Amino acid sequence: MKGSWELAKRKKIKSGLNTAKRYLLETILICPVVMVCIPIVLLITGAFMGRDELREGLSPVFTGMGGYIQWNLMPDYPTFENYKRLLFEMPQFFVLFWNSVKMTGCILAGQCLVGMPAAWAFAVYRFRFDKAVFTLYVVLMLMPFQVMMLSNYLVLDRLGLMDTQWAVILPAVFSTFPVFICYGGFRQIPGAVLESARIDGAGELLIFYKIGLPLGKGGILSAMTLGFLEYWNLMEQPLAFLESKRLWPLSLYLPEITWEQAGYAFAASVITLIPPVFVFLMGQDYLEQGIVYAGLKG
Repeated sequence: MKGSWELAKRKKIKSGLNTAKRYLLETILICPVVMVCIPIVLLITGAFMGRDELREGLSPVFTGMGGYIQWNLMPDYPTFENYKRLLFEMPQFFVLFWNSVKMTGCILAGQCLVGMPAAWAFAVYRFRFDKAVFTLYVVLMLMPFQVMMLSNYLVLDRLGLMDTQWAVILPAVFSTFPVFICYGGFRQIPGAVLESARIDGAGELLIFYKIGLPLGKGGILSAMTLGFLEYWNLMEQPLAFLESKRLWPLSLYLPEITWEQAGYAFAASVITLIPPVFVFLMGQDYLEQGIVYAGLKG
């Protein structure tokens, strides 16, 4: 009887420790989430604040007079004035927004035309030095933009493409990253399926279109989702290759807004944030597949 009581006591203590560990782990995980969400909450609330309220709250930061900012999670006098001015009285916002849409769309379309066939070739066909060439692709993917900026500049200048949106689009179209992601998706297609299609008389283009694209769509959509999230927020490439501000994407418009127009900056940031959030929510499952494919070895 005493042994049963001791056993029950130990189980209760163990259960209490497990519960405490779970709560501690949840607290540790929630803290980073809160830290990430706070700027977004401030962004959304700031977009509904009036000019005077923003000036009063942010003056210690922009005037250099010292002190701490004063910020209310709920505006004292909510207003849609910032959105009204931005959407109906500032046409340059729409011009730069359309520039972002054009550049991002052209980049993703070009990557589909260039990257998917390249990934299919690496995944399906065997040729001499195929491993070495694919390794070179991976090495190029790891190089940051700063390393390639001078060579890209010289090539684009020689082609006469500087200060055009093609100077941003073309280098991104030939990026090796979508090839790497799509390669992992195509490698999951069983070789027996491809051999059966060849025995039935299907050509290589038909196999790619009827089998490769449907079965490898997880890697393709993952690459497109990751690509959109990256190219929608381009800053260094347009800043280096585009001199005319009328050609700039929306990501370069926000830093140009002065602190006196902080309300417009908050409203523009919220609108700029909507497409990436929508794409992320729609492609979340494919992002997880992309992470899995990135960890696979050929």
